Order: sequence, then structure tokens, then C-alpha cells
Amino acid sequence: MSRDIKRPTSGQSWCSWPSLALLMVVTLSLGPVTLAMRVTSSGPQTLQLAQGEQARVDCIYTPDPEDIGELDIEWSLVSPDTTKKDQLIISYSGRSKYLHGDPALTEGVDFAASDPSQGDASLSISSVDAAHAGTYQCKVKKSPGVDMHKVSLVVLERPSTPKCWVEGDEAVGQPVSLHYSVLGELLINNHSVVLAGIYSCEVANAVGKERCRLNLQAIKPPNRAGVIAGTVCGCLLLIIIILIIIWLLVFRWERKRYEKELSNEIREDAPSPESRPASCNPSLQSKVAYSQLSQTHKHHPSSTSTSYTATKYDSRYGYVV
Repeated sequence: MSRDIKRPTSGQSWCSWPSLALLMVVTLSLGPVTLAMRVTSSGPQTLQLAQGEQARVDCIYTPDPEDIGELDIEWSLVSPDTTKKDQLIISYSGRSKYLHGDPALTEGVDFAASDPSQGDASLSISSVDAAHAGTYQCKVKKSPGVDMHKVSLVVLERPSTPKCWVEGDEAVGQPVSLHYSVLGELLINNHSVVLAGIYSCEVANAVGKERCRLNLQAIKPPNRAGVIAGTVCGCLLLIIIILIIIWLLVFRWERKRYEKELSNEIREDAPSPESRPASCNPSLQSKVAYSQLSQTHKHHPSSTSTSYTATKYDSRYGYVV
């Protein structure tokens, strides 16, 4: 059983005249469609800058012709806690700029354009710091139009120059470790000549990199047999020198003792002086002898030769004999 599809005749219409009239009334009541205020920035939603660099956060806006109110621009740092208010940083109102909040945060902050009312409300930060990191919101209002734009700023610190040093003995066959101030360690359990050379430690992030270098040497250990032999020879030489010094001291002491004993023996061998025999007074004896000589001379006056008895002084007795 076939079914015929009827097409509307030329006199018929899909819409009735009352429907068309109603549509025209609704369109007229709405009036012309307005575009209102629009922020048309096309920059990145996230900026990554190194600490100390200059930042520019774009906020380009286009007002609608019917936005006839006073221009009001606000830059705020969005709080990560939704229960807290955003921190207002800088604003533009009544052809004047105003800074708000902590001076440490607003230092170096300004509008990039000298006149933000000309469609450029971009934010400029002369030198970003860790405190500037966060999400920034640009709000442009000109009644009845209003629009907002958000950009995240990530501040990266440049890596500091690491320090390198060696711990352990750099002798061949000994364990040695290379240390870096970035909590890095390279451990060599069995050092060898092949592993000697220049080692470099590099630290890098998205905004820069730093490195340090150290020269690892491979010192061959000294000959142990030679060291032992040298030590033994040195000890023997020292002992010999000490013995020689002791012998010299003993020899000198013995010599002094011998000389002392010899001098004592010489004194003992010398004869003691004998006692003098009892005699008359020497002066008297001399007179008697003189008298006898005189008498003899008197008894032999004619004698031409006179005999004298020679006297001798004996030192042992202390008088003439």
C-alpha cells in the first residue's frame, strides 16, 4: 500500500501571517544587538619569567560605542583561597593612577601605557620577584560594559652556582666521592687512572643554568717496600748516632775520672819532708864557725893557702848542711 507525499500548493505557506507579525514585533522590541566592552588580549595565559626580569602582562580592551560611563581599570592579585578577597594592586580611575596594597609588592608596578584610557591597560613590573608570582586579573569597566582577563605569572629563580669538592683519597685503588652543593654525589669505589679527569656538575631550569667543575687526579700510591726499607734504614742510622753520642759521653767521663785518679796517685808518691834534727840556734852555729875560722887564721898567719869547707843547702831539711 503506497502513501503519497503531498507538497504545498503555491497558494499555501508554511507560516501564517499572524506568526510572521509576532516575530517582527519581538525583533523590534529587542533593538540592535550590542557588542559591549571586550578584552581582546591574545597573549599567553601563563608567563614564566626569571627572577629580576621585566614583566608585561597584557590587557588590551575594546569598549562599545554605547559604553559611555567613566572608565575604571583594576589589576588584582587573585587569592588562591576563594574565601579571601583578592588583593588590589593598581587602578585607573578619573584619569589618575593609584597604587594599593603592600609597597614591597607594588614596587616597580605601573601601567605599560602612559595613557591606559586608549585601549591598553597592560601591567608592567620592572623586576619580578618571588612575591610577584600568582594569578593576575585585569578588570575593565565602562558602564554599562565590563570585562575581565586573567594571566598567571610564574617567577623562576636562576640556579645558583653549585660548589664541587672531593672527599677521600685520590690514590689509585682507593674509594673517592665527588660532592656537589646541590645534594648530588658521585661515588667511585675503586679509583683508577682511567677515571681521572675533569668532572662537571650542571644545574638548569627553564630560565638558566649554572655549573661547576673539578679536576679529579689519580695519584699512584708509593712503593710500600721502599717506604719500609727507608724507614728501617732511618731507624738504624738514628740508633747508631745515639750509640756514638753515648760512647763519646762515656769516654769523656772515663778520661776525666782517670786524670783525677792519676793526679791523686802523684800526690801520694811524693815523700813527706823529714823532721829537722835538734840543733842549736843557727845564728849561734854560724858565729861559732866564724870564730873557728878566725882562730885558725890567727894560728897560721903565714900560710898562703886557706882551705874552706863548702856548705850546701838541702831543700828537704830546710837548712845548710
